[in-house]
Order: sequence, then C-alpha cells, then structure tokens
Amino acid sequence: MNTPTHTPVLLDECLDALAPVLSHGNSVVVDGTLGLGGHSEAILTRFANTTVVGIDRDTSALRRASERLAGFGPRFIGVHTTYDHITEALATSRHTSANAILLDLGISSMQIDERERGFAYAVDAPLDMRMDQTTGQTAADILREYDEAELIRIFREFGEEKLAPRYARAIVSERRERPITRSEHLVRIVNDATPYAFKNSGHPAKRVFQALRIEVNGELSILRIAIENALSALAVGGRLLVLSYHSLEDRIVKIAFAAASTSTAPHSLPVVPASLRAGYRLVFSGARIASTAEISRNSRAASVKFRAIERLDTAA
Repeated sequence: MNTPTHTPVLLDECLDALAPVLSHGNSVVVDGTLGLGGHSEAILTRFANTTVVGIDRDTSALRRASERLAGFGPRFIGVHTTYDHITEALATSRHTSANAILLDLGISSMQIDERERGFAYAVDAPLDMRMDQTTGQTAADILREYDEAELIRIFREFGEEKLAPRYARAIVSERRERPITRSEHLVRIVNDATPYAFKNSGHPAKRVFQALRIEVNGELSILRIAIENALSALAVGGRLLVLSYHSLEDRIVKIAFAAASTSTAPHSLPVVPASLRAGYRLVFSGARIASTAEISRNSRAASVKFRAIERLDTAA
C-alpha cells in the first residue's frame, strides 16, 4: 500500500494512456525512473501479461522497490543504471524494444525524505545530492571546486536564478574562510546574500539547491539522451510517457516530441512519401496537468506536466 508521501503522480492517467498498448498479449514496459515502484506496481497489477524493466540509479530505491515488487516474480526486472541506458536495460529482459516507456522525472519523495542525502534545504544535512551514491561528485565538491563563473552558470542555467552572481560571489567569499559542506550553512549564505525585497518570493535557496542537484546528477544531459533512446527503443504502436516537474525538463520533452511528430516533407508536396512522414504522433495535444483534487492529496502533483507520444509504423 502506498503511503501519502509516496503516492505516484497522475497514476490513473498513466494507466489509461498505457491501456491501448498493454491490454492485448504479452508486453514489456520500461519504468526508467523506478523510485519506490508505485507506477510499476500499478502496471504489473492491472496488466497481467506485462513485464516491467525497472531502472534506477539509486541503489537504495532499487533495493526497496525490488522488495516491494518481489511478489510479481520474473515479471519484474530491476536494473541499476541511469535511464538513458534503456537499450542495455531491455537486453537484460531479452527484449530489443518496449511496448511502453515511462519516465517520472526529478527527485523522488524517498530521496527528499532521507535527510542525510542533502537534497532538502529545509533540514540540515551533508551536501551530497547524488542520486547514485556509489559514484560522482557531490554538491559539496562543486561548491569547493567550481570558480565563480561556473557557479553563476549553473545557478542561471539550471536554477533560472536572477541573483546568481550575488550567490556565487557570496559562496566564493565564504569558502575562503571555511568549507561549505552542510545544507544549513549553504542556506544561511544564500539567505544573507538575498536582498530584503526578494525574500517574499519563495525560499531563497530553492533554485540554488535545484541547480546543484541537476549539476551533480547531470539530469538534463541524461534526459536529452534518454528521450532520443526511448523513442528509438519503442516498438511500433509503443508509447513513451513523460512526467516532468519544472520548465527545464518539460522544455526538452516538448521540443523532442514536436520534432518526432512533425513531417519533414515540404508543404508543397501533394503526396508525402513514407520516408518523410512523421515517425510518431502525439497521444494528446500539449501537456496535461493534475486535477485540483489530486493536488490536494499529493502536493508533488502541483507542478507536473504530462506528455505522451506513440511510435508509428513509418518511424525510421
């Protein structure tokens, strides 16, 4: 049973979008962002002839989800990797394509809840922020090693932070005195560097923490590769579903889906040859959002944008 904290976002909408491709015959789904396995559990329960390949870079999440889904036996296969490695993950189930792929982006509730991971600005913890704690640099490493220009870049690019130069300058100044290794220390630096007029527009550290997390985990570069690989890995008639939670993610998905679903033929052609037709179609126009009722039950749903695309038999 899901706890309120770990309720999958837009679960019914995702299941309904999957039903046309999973309701008949054997099928395989890649859950590229397994987390605690909420979406995967619902898919395995509703579609009895479906196998789910669940991907997660977080070894703790993968272990807990695998325990949760153990009752489904060989119908669930867990893979420790990042979700841009969809083809390799499929190979573990002896499949070369997927009938559906689900990407529920961003940080998981579990990672926020585990204080020692350092994702949350509201509690003091070591500044780690790695989704995969077995490898890579931490947020503390970035705060120690990046020069002022690099800090400005990531705060602007990944946090869309207007005060990026002020925050970067304050961080560089502070680290000359002592290392910045804990979230409470970073929050205090950001708070002190924030002009009074800006302090009523949300928590000052929110965008800085987002930027550091995205940089630590290479989230946007992985997403770009993952969308391309997911589109290629879909079987004919297969669907890719993406849930994104901030504009940077959604923009990447929107642009990729628009390109994949648009014909490359000149408008003047009376008949479009198969080689120039769009290889994919949007399952529905634009992005869907959560209902007011769902948001009241699950605050994480407030910012979600849901997009879906289907592979056609003309896809190259």
